[in-house]
Amino acid sequence: MEALNLFKMPSMSFPPSNYPHVLLPPRTTTTSLSVFNEKQQTHNWNGLKFIRGKKLLKDLTSWGIGGPCNYFLQVSDQTQLISAIRYCHEHSIRYIIIGKGSNCLFDDLGFDGCVILNRIEFLERKEAGMYRVGSGFRFNRLGIHCSNQGFTGLEFAGAIPATVGGATYMNAGANAQETGDVIYSVDVVTVQGKLQRLEKNDLNFGYRSSTFQDMKDLAAIVAVTFQLQESGSARTKQQECLERRRTTQPLGERTAGSVFRNPLNVGVAAAELIEKAGLKGFRIGGAVVSNVHANFFVNVGNSTSRDMLDLIALVKDKVDQKFGVQLKEEVLYFHPHCTGLD
Repeated sequence: MEALNLFKMPSMSFPPSNYPHVLLPPRTTTTSLSVFNEKQQTHNWNGLKFIRGKKLLKDLTSWGIGGPCNYFLQVSDQTQLISAIRYCHEHSIRYIIIGKGSNCLFDDLGFDGCVILNRIEFLERKEAGMYRVGSGFRFNRLGIHCSNQGFTGLEFAGAIPATVGGATYMNAGANAQETGDVIYSVDVVTVQGKLQRLEKNDLNFGYRSSTFQDMKDLAAIVAVTFQLQESGSARTKQQECLERRRTTQPLGERTAGSVFRNPLNVGVAAAELIEKAGLKGFRIGGAVVSNVHANFFVNVGNSTSRDMLDLIALVKDKVDQKFGVQLKEEVLYFHPHCTGLD
């Protein structure tokens, strides 16, 4: 997930079945892109290089789906990120911040605004077992590094294709571990461009949920500090997590990770419900329910956003009809003019 990779997440709505995705509203009111010359391909402002109309969103996501965005910008440090947010905010430009894009579904029409790619990738060891990490740092890389250093708590992360920001926002988890369990503090930036540090006592985490999903003034997670404990078995446990992933998930395929959250208080995982509904291998256009893991939907090479949305809606409907269980999406859908989290 990314999810989110997501740290800051914007607006969206799931066409067929009230489908949501991961993030907060793209902080805007209207899309005012007239601040750029129509003929310009790039626009430089305060050291930032905005690229106009040439970046395809399918190249920024693991699903490989999505048309062009009006403007694209990559940031590599906190200062650039804050400047970009302030610029978009001051000019009423709709914007989205993404990381690895591993749980995002963009529309084929693209995004009518600015997409900011987070590449804040530093890793600092503060003391034994305590790491402060940039929100754009790869979560799987962090999990492997910490486990190899002999610290437990993030072994599962080695199998999660997300960024630190996205994993924190979604409270990513697996194998009885969750991101929120080992977070010490989180640095965020507000839509006004102000930095704020949230301590552990300020944060609440649940199954695929976090404080950040309800923060109305959140623009982005900038950095996360983790507190881990020593363990002689951390590396072995991490390798077991990776092996489990290799044998149970469609690696090498174009997927977005788990499409649905596991339903609470049911005792059955979403994948099992989908499989028992007879939907493994079911296909709409270029979108297919994986034969390896039923909660993974695969872009077999030419899926459109509509194909994927229709497949998601169909699976939800079939599972509801057969078992009376309403699945809730874990992936996030961004329509071209999204202005808030649905």
